[in-house]
Amino acid sequence: MMETKKPEFNKVSDYIWEISKDYREDMRVPVRVYSSRALLDEMDLQVYDQISNVATLPGIQKYAYCMPDGHSGYGFPIGGVAAMDSEDGVISPGGIGFDINCGMRLIRTNLTIDDVQPKLRELIDVLYDRVPAGVGKGGILKLNKQEFKELVDEGARWCIDKGYGWGEDLERIELNGRAQYADSSKISEKAIKRGLDQVGTLGSGNHYLEIQHVLEENVVDSGLAKKWGLFPGQIVVMFHCGSRGFGHQVATEYLKLFLDVMKSKYGIKIRDRELASAPFNSPEGQDYFKAMGCAVNMGFANRQTILHRIRNSFEKVFGQSAEDMEMHQVYDISHNRASLEEHEVDGEKKKLIVHRKGATASFGPGRKEVPELYRDDGQPVIIGGSMETGSWLLAGTEDAKQTWYTTAHGSGRTMSRTQAKKKYRGEKLQKRLEEQGIYIKATSYAGLAEEAGGAYKPIDEVVETTHQAGLSKKVAKMKPIGNIKG
Repeated sequence: MMETKKPEFNKVSDYIWEISKDYREDMRVPVRVYSSRALLDEMDLQVYDQISNVATLPGIQKYAYCMPDGHSGYGFPIGGVAAMDSEDGVISPGGIGFDINCGMRLIRTNLTIDDVQPKLRELIDVLYDRVPAGVGKGGILKLNKQEFKELVDEGARWCIDKGYGWGEDLERIELNGRAQYADSSKISEKAIKRGLDQVGTLGSGNHYLEIQHVLEENVVDSGLAKKWGLFPGQIVVMFHCGSRGFGHQVATEYLKLFLDVMKSKYGIKIRDRELASAPFNSPEGQDYFKAMGCAVNMGFANRQTILHRIRNSFEKVFGQSAEDMEMHQVYDISHNRASLEEHEVDGEKKKLIVHRKGATASFGPGRKEVPELYRDDGQPVIIGGSMETGSWLLAGTEDAKQTWYTTAHGSGRTMSRTQAKKKYRGEKLQKRLEEQGIYIKATSYAGLAEEAGGAYKPIDEVVETTHQAGLSKKVAKMKPIGNIKG
């Protein structure tokens, strides 16, 4: 039974709040919540129960963290972060999520809002036709089982070798578009069957494809924005999706396996079965890590294929090549993954398995995880907002080492999808957004209502919190003018 009381917080700073490990007798480390006071007061109580449960997991280091967009999830809260010692700690699918390598991709262009506005409806309509969205929609690629296994072993590189993208795209993707630890022998026939027809699909829920523009007043770091190819009035494209049903199946199967072996074989006791875990170095833990890598690669390949279709759609509408329109990728970054990384813990370098659930890596300048193109600046960070409010591009910082170089991933929900559908009507929302200059196509009005801006936390306050806390620094905000919802 979940507790519902609100814990007492110790104020570390205006943006950091700590729950003592005395809050529960089995907590191994304290909890730190990164949040403004207003966001802290509005978080649902289950967030605090869940992140306190995370603090009880074997091998956890320093703190269990929750980002400012935190809201309740499966096992970990969305926005939950924990690093386990790779020698004696655990790996937990509930700390990664079902949509493994759900992530964001940002593409710049040399087009301005004046170029695009007259053709916006045509552009959105073409994109809607060429990028499948919604539950059960088949993908762009039709693969056999062997081809799919090759794809999940190789990631975005497989797509580019087949002509779905540019070689330079790999330099602008986390992990260069491939989790090298992936091993397709660790995934099931059922998982393969679910994934075969989903490469190149947006999916549903909070996944989207958005045409955005950069406002001059929203460029915070003009030097970095210019260096990364952004300018006022510019049109950019952002989209959000992951590994679809394939990742869900991988997570489901290994959660069941972990529940079977966790107590009987390894003597691990947990407060919540949603935190089912296995030692990272166990056969089961390693098998899951390798299967998760396959889902990571599926996510990269999915977004790579969608990028190819986006470039083709722009070419059709504007009659220019993607190269002439300078449709270079800025970055691709995930927010549902566990990663083996080296960090300093109390003056000692350790290899940790860092769980980021609805949380984005924010590596600072010089870190080897940052692609060479961005290593002097810190990695680009994309924090997506709702279809009404806009999204942010930020940069990773050295100060983010306090959270294992992690920051927020989005706005974070304030109401459930059911609540949103009761409060909002998709038809009215679509009309209101059109009046504001945002043209939206969605696969259903109900799905549109679920994603109303009022169902989310204020994106600017979430981003301000990460900026003030030193987890990531603002570069520029992008406002939507067109959106496709699954």
